[in-house]
Amino acid sequence: MNFFTLWYVVVGLLLVAMALSGRLLQRLPLTSSLLYLLVGAALGPVGLGLIRIDPVTGAPLLERLTEVAVIISLFTAGLKLRTRLSLARWGMPLRLATLSMVFTVAAVAALGTFGLGLPLGAAILLGAVLAPTDPVLASDVQLASPFDRDRLRFALTGEAGLNDGTAFPFVMLGLGLLGLHELGEGAWRWWAVDVFWAVGAGLVVGWLLGDLTGRLVLYLRRRRQEAVGLDDFLALGLIALSYGVALMVAGYGFLAVFAAGLALRNIEVRENRERPIEEVRNAAQAGANAEIAADPREVPIFMTQAALEFNEQLERIGEVAVVVLVGGLLAGFVPPPSALVWFLPLLFLVIRPLAVWFGLLGEPLTRLQLALTGWFGIRGIGSIYYLMYAIAHGLEADLSRTLTGLVVWTVAVSVLVHGISVTPLMNFYGQLQKRG
Repeated sequence: MNFFTLWYVVVGLLLVAMALSGRLLQRLPLTSSLLYLLVGAALGPVGLGLIRIDPVTGAPLLERLTEVAVIISLFTAGLKLRTRLSLARWGMPLRLATLSMVFTVAAVAALGTFGLGLPLGAAILLGAVLAPTDPVLASDVQLASPFDRDRLRFALTGEAGLNDGTAFPFVMLGLGLLGLHELGEGAWRWWAVDVFWAVGAGLVVGWLLGDLTGRLVLYLRRRRQEAVGLDDFLALGLIALSYGVALMVAGYGFLAVFAAGLALRNIEVRENRERPIEEVRNAAQAGANAEIAADPREVPIFMTQAALEFNEQLERIGEVAVVVLVGGLLAGFVPPPSALVWFLPLLFLVIRPLAVWFGLLGEPLTRLQLALTGWFGIRGIGSIYYLMYAIAHGLEADLSRTLTGLVVWTVAVSVLVHGISVTPLMNFYGQLQKRG
């Protein structure tokens, strides 16, 4: 049996098992990501040998694969956040994605400098890579649907959507201090371009394109009975368009894709603001029924629901592909660094909870909500992307391997410990919410 034939069999078995085991996994104290990680280890060099990608020499390929997985997930996160743009509602995600983000980068950079002996630029880069929480692997703690009003899930969903973009300035700062990116005298270019312009441009481009595309679809379907169906192409087109245009104007594409999803959802919220929420929820739960695609009253719900359902399927496929690859990297190319023994407990049990406490100081949260927010700082595919981005942009080989060992094993352990704990903890939280 040749190499590609064997891959067809493996992929087919994996996807069939994924489809058949969904309900079972919901009852077990683990997530699908943990199983994909184990499958990847079995397919790595110490197993069947089907995965043989060195993370340093293969960084450009891994960068593109993780990039696609992240932008699909970010668009999905934006579509799930069905709420008006008010500071009262968005305060927690914004504070987590900015204040908690900066705290985490600084704390990890301090560990990297004084505990790991890394140069300052590499330490800041490590902090930036590990600071963002993951929008792909954290689906079990995010909003179950656009109509989920839980503050904890909303905060974790919004944080994961925002901080994959807000981490980018710190990645560029770390690369700049290593001589791999222009910062400008006194870091003026970093502040002007990498912080203010890139963040603002990404958000504005994504929002404008999402809003204009949504308005155009509503107009064509309501007035001319055109552009009906094929909402999967609408979702893919808007993702690619917002990401590409943002990069063309030197903005952050991750923020643009997230903002595009938010803008599309905002159209639905605005169009249905006079309708009872139960009526809107029932229409959405009916599914993306093509019979109502051109119904003037239901067009906004159909458009967003169809895009969301399609994107969630793509998100799961991306999760399978990337997590299996990570498992393959662990089982042959990335030996665990000895520093993980003290580094990971500090990251998960000290830095993340302190960062959340600092970022959400003064927010009216219960102790349980604060504790769960601090615990579920899941590291995942976004961290792998940033690492591969840095390596592909000239990071020195020895330093690349040092950071790869820390980052890939951090992601693997996060998949393990958060995957085992997510079901019992979130079930316990859900039961308390129902009682309250």
